[in-house]
Amino acid sequence: MDYLPVFLKIEGRPCLVVGGGQVAARKIELLRKAGGVIKLVAPELCDELSVLVRDGAVTHIARNFSEGDIAGNNLVIAATDNEEVNGRISRLAREHCIPVNVVDNPDLCSFIMPSIIDRSPVQIAVSTGGKSPVLARLLRSRLESYIPAAYGRLADLVDSSRNQVKQRIRDSKTKLIFWEKVLQGRVAELVFAGKEEAAKTALQKEIDAITTDDTARSGEVYLVGAGPGDPDLITFRALRLMQQSDVVVYDRLVAPQILDLVRRDAEKIYVGKARAKHTLTQENINQLLVRLAKEGKRVLRLKGGDPFIFGRGGEEIETLTEEQIPFQVVPGITAASGCASYAGIPLTHRDYAQACIFVTGHLKDGSVDLDWEMLARPGQTVVFYMGLHGIDQISRELIAHGIPKETPSALIQQGTTFNQRVFVASLDRLPEMVRKEDIKPPTIIIVGNVVSLHSKLKWFEPEYGGMSGKWEISEYSD
Repeated sequence: MDYLPVFLKIEGRPCLVVGGGQVAARKIELLRKAGGVIKLVAPELCDELSVLVRDGAVTHIARNFSEGDIAGNNLVIAATDNEEVNGRISRLAREHCIPVNVVDNPDLCSFIMPSIIDRSPVQIAVSTGGKSPVLARLLRSRLESYIPAAYGRLADLVDSSRNQVKQRIRDSKTKLIFWEKVLQGRVAELVFAGKEEAAKTALQKEIDAITTDDTARSGEVYLVGAGPGDPDLITFRALRLMQQSDVVVYDRLVAPQILDLVRRDAEKIYVGKARAKHTLTQENINQLLVRLAKEGKRVLRLKGGDPFIFGRGGEEIETLTEEQIPFQVVPGITAASGCASYAGIPLTHRDYAQACIFVTGHLKDGSVDLDWEMLARPGQTVVFYMGLHGIDQISRELIAHGIPKETPSALIQQGTTFNQRVFVASLDRLPEMVRKEDIKPPTIIIVGNVVSLHSKLKWFEPEYGGMSGKWEISEYSD
């Protein structure tokens, strides 16, 4: 370890900055955020610093640096464009045992300025020891995406109750377990969801439970959309919940690569359903979620695509609501959007389609009973989920209700994955294509003139969308 990571408290304390350019302005911005009292030495100032001096935010000494400027400061930053002056500042600061940073010269620094992720009061510093500031910024940007802004509010909420918990829990290990439960449970999730008053109430209930030895965690269910297959398409919120769940109840359409992202020690329960082959009935799945939550577990209900688009999420939350089980719903990229994008087929286009309809290819009893007249209207794209079994009827009824038989259509099998297959044909030839190519679920059907754009965009391959490899693309035409 080349440097000892340390957070300095400079609030209300004098800090010296030498230099009047943009670099000095950036450093002063950080010092001001930390509450430092800043003395700026420079003969001339950039516009940004001139405004700060005019507003009284910084004390300006309009001359070149002199040795007497060093004493009495808690830290010093040299940001001039004169190497000799920067070297002299570094030497004098070290002689006075004052931390010094010389911009872009790690050898002259006693401390370096890291890239900062600010979720005050939570702060995370990223450093490469001055070897690659750009790399540090890139790492910071990645971490920024994974750390919700609400973590600062969560820290403030915890701080407001620390004394209560200290008074009720004397044992340090028990205290640690308590806070882990709070920070990974319902209190944290309420804060992340923007429900801070509810979070305060929930935290107080957790604290009150300490005195009655009733510290069992209340269960919760997360209905999470896993997207159409490519693990890069899941949301950050989904990933966070996946990594804190105690048990995962997952469907057949959840890709193995996505399941690998779930917390390693979580219990995994498969409840996949294929046509005429159900591991568990939907009613049994509903009751399973209730039972697991009542056991105090955080239950991840992981569904392919989006839980509310033909995912039967609505049926599950009806049961959870009746049983008064807390739940969250995390949307996912639905198959129509993901598969069409990866196949180079825009679902809407000003010249071809001004509307897009998602429809399920079979009802609860397995029949195909749709509003064909509505689906056959011009100027729209129709996407069928779970339509392979009824492909003959779909093709026949759409043509019978006015859609031209030569309308371009597509079948996308295992969309967004390494094994994606895309088949394009006229509407009347869809049934023939399904039989000849032995197309299997999961496959979506897209009907509409937007499919004709596929011939222009079929260069689009997995490396552009997140998964590497080649896809099979076939076109059927007379």
